[in-house]
Amino acid sequence: MIQPLEISTEPGVSFLRVVIIEDLREIREGLAALISGTRGYRCVASYGMMETALARIAGDRPDIILTDLGLPGMSGIEGIEHLRKIFPETPIVALTIYDNDRQIFDALCSGANGYLLKNTPPARLLEALQEAAAGGAPMSPQIAARVVRLFREFRPPESSDYRLTPQETELLKLLIEGHHKKTAARELGISFHTVSFHLKNIYEKLQVHSKTEAVAKALREKLV
Repeated sequence: MIQPLEISTEPGVSFLRVVIIEDLREIREGLAALISGTRGYRCVASYGMMETALARIAGDRPDIILTDLGLPGMSGIEGIEHLRKIFPETPIVALTIYDNDRQIFDALCSGANGYLLKNTPPARLLEALQEAAAGGAPMSPQIAARVVRLFREFRPPESSDYRLTPQETELLKLLIEGHHKKTAARELGISFHTVSFHLKNIYEKLQVHSKTEAVAKALREKLV
């Protein structure tokens, strides 16, 4: 079982609110102990099934969702699609034993912002949660290598015209480079709200539901 790193009892500390979806009790409780026992983090809810999580998670107000993929009943990949509809902007990170191309591709296309293996060291796991919350896309090293190879192997359609405006195209390019909304707004010299407006239009035109999906599609179809 994963052990907590640093117990936090300091009042008035702001926490990164994390929801865990994991069917194995020992892993679920270990993750909850790690997260709630570390300063700056709190596990606000944990669920053993995706169906239960979907019924209750709206009231948990998570800052980030950490989910297994191999769940009983509804799979984590299918669940991510439903979670993305409830929380369009909330980071969702897959934490799983699966490291095959199909699982990785399906999870990212369903709306996952990151993909970590369960052998990820506790300290790195906590860093990855912060990274995802800041707009990043944390991945285990071997997963990142597979993703790069997958993108290289994909061939774009003969023609893809999504009618992106020049500013939308520039914003998409910044997202691919790793920028999040605030830094993209600074680079483009526009407001945070204008970036959100352009991002919404990009999602609609590309028919995706998250920044990760938009970046994946842009790379796959060489849109920028």
